[in-house]
Amino acid sequence: MSYAIVGFGAVGQALAHAFARKNIDVTVASRQPPEALAPQARAIGPTVVAKSLRDALEADTIILAVPFGEHREVAKALPSWKGKTVIDAMNALVPLEELDGLPSSAFVAKAFTGANFVKGFNHLVAATLAADPIVEGGHRVVFLSSDDEDAIAPVAALAKQLGFAPVKLGKLNEGGALVHARGRAWGQLIFQDLFKKEQ
Repeated sequence: MSYAIVGFGAVGQALAHAFARKNIDVTVASRQPPEALAPQARAIGPTVVAKSLRDALEADTIILAVPFGEHREVAKALPSWKGKTVIDAMNALVPLEELDGLPSSAFVAKAFTGANFVKGFNHLVAATLAADPIVEGGHRVVFLSSDDEDAIAPVAALAKQLGFAPVKLGKLNEGGALVHARGRAWGQLIFQDLFKKEQ
């Protein structure tokens, strides 16, 4: 399984740290040329490699960490998304009216026709996402939702591999609505994001 992170701002870099911590190869790409990202990618770890968007999109699993308004440009970069898994780690800080009344992920999914589309990794702030998810005897939670139950399984496996505790929240209009940033206000989502097993 190959992985790419599209977007190399705070969230993209935080995710790259999570991959590097576990020595999992990941490609990173953004609007900037790969040579502009390469020094930062190398600083994060040897398994993080900057490539062009076109090359990054050859990965099996693509994590969207671009500003919300840029997802359409990414979607246009491939003629077909069939066979790809797309993880939406974005938060839409736009009024709901601009999303046709849909949760942001359901709105984004329309642009990635044919993809196995999963919402995830979006509710943790970048600093928490970048830090070791195993804390205080527990694991940070990653909430996942998708309209395709089968699409969640490999993303849950990735979350576990990265050290997180995946929690499935159902379909995009159910779980996706729970982790949807509302309007222009991004408050702390009302979740306990640390999972501890009872002794």
